[in-house]
Amino acid sequence: MKIIGFVGLPGSGKGEASRIAGQCGLTVLVMGDVIRREAARLGLAPTDQNLGSIGRDLRAAEGPDAIAKRILNLALKSGQDVVVVDGLRSLEEAEFFAGHAEQFHLVEVCAPVQARLKWLEARGRPDDPGKREADEVPGDGKLIVSCREPDTNSRAAAQLEQRECRELGWGMCEAMKAADFKLRNDGSLEEFQENVRKLLSLLIYSSP
Repeated sequence: MKIIGFVGLPGSGKGEASRIAGQCGLTVLVMGDVIRREAARLGLAPTDQNLGSIGRDLRAAEGPDAIAKRILNLALKSGQDVVVVDGLRSLEEAEFFAGHAEQFHLVEVCAPVQARLKWLEARGRPDDPGKREADEVPGDGKLIVSCREPDTNSRAAAQLEQRECRELGWGMCEAMKAADFKLRNDGSLEEFQENVRKLLSLLIYSSP
């Protein structure tokens, strides 16, 4: 099996790269979906705080490759020769995939910080900066999620910085440095999409 992994800071364009991979007929597995499913199992809202805590706790309990192991099981069950993994967070995860695949290619997706912030705010996912807040109600364990407009750009930027610091603390910086290829997302959307298609074609048909 050949695994192509995407790594990059929040909002860099990994999701768009994965969407293009899906359009190309490739199986795409998102590491963050493992965390979101665990949040659903625990009855927790998929906020950034909750997802960050779950990811931290899983890695603390089972090791830094805890999420990667779950993704590998899904990849093997898919029966596909080529699988794209979206959202690596550490060098340990990259090394785990490299040790369990015939070929492993790590691709860094990067974009300017202001562009990333803009895209994250527009995406509207519960764990994105500036869109939603969640507070636990003491006693009954329920979560109330309240939607509100971003207070200021600085607030959203601070939330993004907090999320980046957490993910970099898991070893993402080392993973990005170890990437075999870099996809720059600093031009038009069409240009980025075309570059993703070209790189995927190169990697799919490359020899060991």
